[in-house]
Amino acid sequence: MMGRSSASERAFCTALICAVAFGLPAFAGDAQDALRQGLMRNRGGEVTEAPMLARYISEDGRAFILDRSQGRPLLKFDDGPEIWVLAVSAAPRGDVIYKNDLGEPVLRATRLGGFTLFSEVRPAGAAASMAGPGAALRLPVLGPQALGDRLLQASYRAGRAARHTIVFQAEATPASSALIGDAAVITTLAILRVAQRKNAGGMLAGLSKVLFEEGRKPSVSCANGVLRVVIAPADGVAGRPSSFRIEQVLRKS
Repeated sequence: MMGRSSASERAFCTALICAVAFGLPAFAGDAQDALRQGLMRNRGGEVTEAPMLARYISEDGRAFILDRSQGRPLLKFDDGPEIWVLAVSAAPRGDVIYKNDLGEPVLRATRLGGFTLFSEVRPAGAAASMAGPGAALRLPVLGPQALGDRLLQASYRAGRAARHTIVFQAEATPASSALIGDAAVITTLAILRVAQRKNAGGMLAGLSKVLFEEGRKPSVSCANGVLRVVIAPADGVAGRPSSFRIEQVLRKS
């Protein structure tokens, strides 16, 4: 059952009606913004914020988890294995833009808790709404045998896509094994995308090895047939380049 309107609510509605009646579009626009904010306010009078960890679905049906509970914002789509590490930048009207490590916008959040998801299919963005709670995005622990299997599988998939052998090697420690295993998966994704391009033969023809090494900060380079992926275990999931960044290096090599 709806409660009685407060005096401030009645005053606001009166002002909004007057603005429409006397043709004041600028005031009407401000009033509509204020109305939306009022509807999003909780009993304490503060604007409702999106939870730090939740699952969302865009208007075109793509589902993802946004995890902002671990320092760097993380995003993972239901239809893909990659965890995307996002950087935050300010936008007009108090909004926030979340970008990937190539500086491309992935998500836009309004200060009222709304989200817009950007993609190659929808470069102008698709509205996304919260669908419920989500599981925290973390890398699974990998022992030596599991890491070896992961590298072997990645080597097989990459070689099959490139139509020649590509060896995956790693200088792993207990602290870096999970991150190297994850980096192997996303490196394979990058190679698969490059292989689907028309001139893929030239891009991948000389690639014979993928080498994972520990370093102070994540990076990727390619020279003399070796794709070198440097990971930084201290940075967690953020300690490796994204598949987009790896793909970019492969396309330029």
